[in-house]
Amino acid sequence: MKKWVFWLVVLIIIGYGLTRDKPKVDQEKPAEENTQVQADLPEKDGLSIQVTKDRIYKGNLLLVNKDHPVPPGGEASEAISLVKHRELENGFVILDKSIRLTPSLLKKFSTMIEAAKKDGVNRFMISSGYRDEQEQSKLYKEMGPDYALPAGYSEHNLGLSLDIGSTQGEMEHAAEGKWLRDNAWKYGFILRYPEDKTAITGIRNEPWHFRYVGLPHSAIMHQKNFVLEEYLDFLKEQKSTTATIGNQVYEIFYYPISKNTTIQVPAKGLYEMSGNNMDGVIVTVSSGKQGALPAEGNR
Repeated sequence: MKKWVFWLVVLIIIGYGLTRDKPKVDQEKPAEENTQVQADLPEKDGLSIQVTKDRIYKGNLLLVNKDHPVPPGGEASEAISLVKHRELENGFVILDKSIRLTPSLLKKFSTMIEAAKKDGVNRFMISSGYRDEQEQSKLYKEMGPDYALPAGYSEHNLGLSLDIGSTQGEMEHAAEGKWLRDNAWKYGFILRYPEDKTAITGIRNEPWHFRYVGLPHSAIMHQKNFVLEEYLDFLKEQKSTTATIGNQVYEIFYYPISKNTTIQVPAKGLYEMSGNNMDGVIVTVSSGKQGALPAEGNR
């Protein structure tokens, strides 16, 4: 074999070895980029939920005020007359025979005042509960716009609010009023029209008017001194937030909804959904053991 042929073969062998051992830097770059893209996508264990536009108008977080009326079908038709069910009056009295409450709200209210009773506070009175449009219209004509809202624009039409009084005096000074201001949030209730928020709510101070929104929302509103208008704006701005109450961890997500769509929430934990009566839904995911929220599919 000629020398130049021999050295050509040697060079080819050496070149092959160097090529085989060379780090594949250029081939690894796309893998890094794909990882980044994958991290921006929803988690693989997320749960897809079909949401119809009408869900905006259902739930415990509906905003009802002079700008946002009770949505069609939003009235609580299942409200019951308490005077006809005296056995349900446990730990409170009613102002008159017209008082009606939804069974679910009555149960939540009873749980709250049972806790107050253990603290020695037990002179509660319900002065108003659910009102249909006819009752609200009559009240508006009798009281005027300074003391009542037109039919269809009152939270009392939703069945999520009630006016709580005390047999011992005005709520500003009674032990019942003070207890509720300090503790109602623990049971999912908020003081809807506080004195320092009239510019936001458009309603004068009503120390007797309490609204159910549920945990963890009532706890966050209490901590941040929010009324419902402020809280819903906060959720819309933040898109998501987390709250820990006891051993419960809650994740709260706001989703804008303009048409029937699909959203994705974490697969771990139970969840519930509420519209805001404006432009979206709030999904609350609970991952604790105590007092877990009901799964949406089982509601």
